[in-house]
Amino acid sequence: MQNDRIKYLKSGIRTGIPIMLGYLSVGFTLGIAARSCGLNAFQASLASLLLNASAGEFAGFTAIAEKAAYLELAVITLVINARYLLMSCSLSQKLDPKTGFFHRMLIGYDVTDELFGAAISVRGKLSPWYFYGLMLISMPGWALGSCLGVLVGDILPAELSLAFNMGLYGMFIAVVIPTAKRERPLLLFILAVMAVSAAASVCPLTKDLSSGMRIMIITILTSAAAACFTPNKQEAYNGA
Repeated sequence: MQNDRIKYLKSGIRTGIPIMLGYLSVGFTLGIAARSCGLNAFQASLASLLLNASAGEFAGFTAIAEKAAYLELAVITLVINARYLLMSCSLSQKLDPKTGFFHRMLIGYDVTDELFGAAISVRGKLSPWYFYGLMLISMPGWALGSCLGVLVGDILPAELSLAFNMGLYGMFIAVVIPTAKRERPLLLFILAVMAVSAAASVCPLTKDLSSGMRIMIITILTSAAAACFTPNKQEAYNGA
């Protein structure tokens, strides 16, 4: 039993090395964003360790820069990271039914897009120790990248720091555009969100709201509209 745990742990670590390298670069960009809103290296590293969600972190840093209320910050993070609830439900079906509550809680702590993809691709039932291997290698990479982003950002020229800060937008574009080119409804949805966001910035009812609050309202309304008009007709993953 002990040998099996070590085997799964090592396998998870090997699989997680490329993920860690990607997280290192994303974390660096987030570290620069954290520095721009006044956080130090320790605070940025702690945020990455506790959150592990690029979009959620960036929205959180934006809300901090806007001096948003704690409740607003919590709701924004909850809404943006809501997809992880669905991933966790799917992943729970992949685990052996005998997997204990404590193991499930630890795995739920670090369900990200990349770790979910790696875990769900495992043949047969998922060992929690394999997922722990993914976590052990990827989480430090994310936090280290955030720390370096803050520290190096202090010595980088302002122009270069701003260029790195725009890297996160580039990452979002790289993720969204290829799918949008294949799926016309998604492309139309993205264009609609851009139009709504631009209108909200000048609309008398919303222009005085903080950017974080506008993001939250737009996310809820547009996501609900997309779910109503273009529901996903694919069958849900059944854990097989």
